[in-house]
Amino acid sequence: MTIEAWRITGQSQIDSYVGRWVEVAVTLINTLTVDRAHGRLVQPPADRSARLSAIGDNAGELSPRGPLTAADADGLAEVAAELRPVFGPAPELDALNAALTRHDAVPHVQGDPPVLTFHREDAGLVDAWAASAATALAMVIGVGQGVRLRSCEADGCDLVFFDVTRNASRRFCGLSCQNRAKASAYRARRRA
Repeated sequence: MTIEAWRITGQSQIDSYVGRWVEVAVTLINTLTVDRAHGRLVQPPADRSARLSAIGDNAGELSPRGPLTAADADGLAEVAAELRPVFGPAPELDALNAALTRHDAVPHVQGDPPVLTFHREDAGLVDAWAASAATALAMVIGVGQGVRLRSCEADGCDLVFFDVTRNASRRFCGLSCQNRAKASAYRARRRA
């Protein structure tokens, strides 16, 4: 009988490929779809393609590389909007399945050394990123770890994150939101 390690310790065991693509999805969503972060209004980036070049570095050699055009940036903004509903207490699996179908997510081995990807060999940058990110999110949900795809619970913050804590108990995107929530709760208790 085999016992999976994450069931014993509670620690998530997500391989580096899936983890990297989940982080790409998180970065896309937080960069392109969030209106409020850390209690403040956020303006969408004026030059999406320049802002997304760092994401391309994070994606590494997992997808077709090349210059990121304005059309690619607009396409990635649409991808971010369609993947956003997956994060939260009740992930919208229909939206995720639609994204997997629309972007032709299929397993494919390519390169030297061979690397498993989840997009067609001839896929464009947007379809390749969308298929790989959606597949990574589906794999996290499919192994029973969907609770780790979270939205920040702080008032005034729409950021999403991938919870890699041992017991999947993280509630906030970062310390600033956690501190704001704790200070607000303290002030409310003092008033009562």
